[in-house]
Amino acid sequence: MRRLLAGLMILVMIVQPAVAATRCAMPAEQSMFEIAALKSELMILAIACQRSDSYNSFVKRYRPVLLDLDKNLNAYFKRTRGARWQKAADDFTTDLVNMRSSAASHIGSDHCPRNVTLFSEVMALSDPADLPAYAAGKDLLLPTITTCRSGHPPAATTRSVTTRQASASRTSTTPVLSAAPQR
Repeated sequence: MRRLLAGLMILVMIVQPAVAATRCAMPAEQSMFEIAALKSELMILAIACQRSDSYNSFVKRYRPVLLDLDKNLNAYFKRTRGARWQKAADDFTTDLVNMRSSAASHIGSDHCPRNVTLFSEVMALSDPADLPAYAAGKDLLLPTITTCRSGHPPAATTRSVTTRQASASRTSTTPVLSAAPQR
């Protein structure tokens, strides 16, 4: 039994660096994805736990950070996905929200009591510049979500950018939630 446990411990120590190796080579990119995961988690909490006021306060306080996040995510996907950047960015955002929502569903009715304190924690940060370190410490970005990608951007296609895509790249995708009437 002890040998089995020792073997498992060794396996965990070997596998752990392999998981860490999937992280981004550039710390700024890793931070960007971690903040995006935190934003998604807070949005899911706001919806599932009827905390839209808390989410809106988060968006208001961290608006400059969130606008930079949107700008940097768009730039990242443009650089790494070329002409298909908008679809890649939309897919990433959708996958991230679905992942966080699935995690919440897996926890079940304990999700709100267990996680709603994220709002008070994030609002208690002394400076918006502390948000990246906070997001990194929460480890909300599961390895099943593809983030950083190595290699060069794909060759541009001849398809032109639509007006909708062009305007989407200039606006924030950070939603402000309206309070739903409670029954």
